[in-house]
Parts: sequence; C-alpha cells; structure tokens
Amino acid sequence: MRIHHLNCVSSCPLGGWIFDGRTESIVRRGRFVCHCLLIEAGRELVLVDTGFGLRDVADPESRLSKLFLALLAPDFRDELTAIRQVERLGFEPRDVRHIVMTHLDFDHAGGLDDFPWATVHLLESERESAMAQRTWLDRQRYRPQQWSTSGSWRTYRASAGERWHGFERVLALDGVPDDVVMVPLIGHTLGHAGVAVRRGEGWLMQAGDAYFFHAEMDPKRPRCPPGLRAYQWMMEKDRRARLANQRRLRDLVARDEGVEITCSHDVREFERLSGRSAAVPRHAMRPPPHAPRGVEIAR
Repeated sequence: MRIHHLNCVSSCPLGGWIFDGRTESIVRRGRFVCHCLLIEAGRELVLVDTGFGLRDVADPESRLSKLFLALLAPDFRDELTAIRQVERLGFEPRDVRHIVMTHLDFDHAGGLDDFPWATVHLLESERESAMAQRTWLDRQRYRPQQWSTSGSWRTYRASAGERWHGFERVLALDGVPDDVVMVPLIGHTLGHAGVAVRRGEGWLMQAGDAYFFHAEMDPKRPRCPPGLRAYQWMMEKDRRARLANQRRLRDLVARDEGVEITCSHDVREFERLSGRSAAVPRHAMRPPPHAPRGVEIAR
C-alpha cells in the first residue's frame, strides 16, 4: 500500500490560538487542515474522505451554510481539491474507484460530486442521520447539495464485523482490499468511523473527527485548546460515546501496537506525516528505487 496525504482545502477558524493551539493571536484566524488519504491499491485508488470539492470552491454560498462559512472561512483553492491533487500526481481521476467516508459533514463530503463513478462506503447510521436532517445544526453540517452520488453509496451496519486492537468492530468493505478497513467511532456523529490502512507491519488509522487536536491523544495528559473543545461539544451527537472512543484511541497509543493515529484537522499531524506544509498541494514524486514493497513511501 502506498499512501498519499492530501490537505483538501484548509479552514481558518475565528479565534486563532483558542482553536488551533498555534496561531499567536486570538484576533487572527487559525488554521485547520482537511486531511484525506489517497491509497494506491493495485490498479485502483481508494480515497478516504474528499474534503471540499470543485463545486464548493466555485460557488460556496450555494453549497455551504452561512454559519460555517463565517466561522471557518475555508481557504478555497481549486488546486487543493482532491481531484486536482489526484491529477497532479499523474493519476486518472477515474482510477479512484472507492471512497471511504469517516462521516458526511460538509468539509469531508464536498468532493463526492467530483468522483461520480466511485463507490462510496459509509456506515448506515451516518446515511440515515444525515438524510433525516432532524435539527437546525444537522441542516447546517449535512449538505444534500453535495450528495449527487448518493445512488452509489454502500452502507454498513456498525454492529457487524470483528474485534480489532481493542475495538469491538472492524468492517471489511465490498470490493476494497482487506488492507483498508472501517472502525466505527460513534460520537461526533451517529455514524462516524475511522479508517485503518495497513502499511508494512503496522497500520495507519485516519480517525476523522473522533478528536481534533494532537495532544488529545497524549495518554498521560490529554489536552485541547478551549475554543476547539467547545466546538467539539457543539458538534457532538453522542458525548458519552465520543469520549469513550477517545479513551480507546489513547489506550491504543499507549499500548504501542503498531497503529499510528491521525485525525482530520490537526496541522501538526498532517505536516509530520506528509513532510510538507499544509498550504502546498501534493505533487508528483517518484518513489526511491530502494524502497521496499508494501511500505508507505508516498507523502
């Protein structure tokens, strides 16, 4: 498996440091990434989340809520969309045959329209919750304008699957290599999931929005900037489950079982894994000739 790390349009939240823990002033906007994975699986590509898409960049007011546009002020750039980064890597966009979703929030699902031929994999409870649009906040976070591909969605029950590294369930996905699995992480949404990708002898887990800040995974002293803590509280659908899954993730880190964990929005994690600035799109890079097969060599 080769894994490419894509930032598919950053968000710039009001409040600076109180949100991202690194911007010096609270009167400046901070920065989140939208960390997606592009996986080379034989002749096919698998995308984990899509970030914002071309239509979001072209006409955000018709696609996204005024609340989140004002709060997050996404750095809309065509070159940072998933499809443009796939092209820059020298792939054909139609080689993206599968998209595995952590959840359907607007900043994760905006690029679905750009890959209408791909099969989209997600938890059944996420599809049901998103389409129900039960609350005002649901109608702001879940944007049906981004779901033109809903006819190709393949859903899975969170109660199915097998145990995996301390988690009750892990789900194999139809048509997707066994090296890519879905791990239910309910809490942020009612159908939220992590996606684990085997790399060499270990795994990389994209934990989506199960947490937002790298230090939340510190087994001894978990911490989070106050504004970001409040944002997670505002967005959560099941607080008890969210906090329980965060504890499971921290326990997994502490046990050091060869599973590296990253979330969707932390800049530090993205830049460490990708080896480049979050402001720079992924460029084509030839693997070194000495790189062993089956090991992650793409950044």
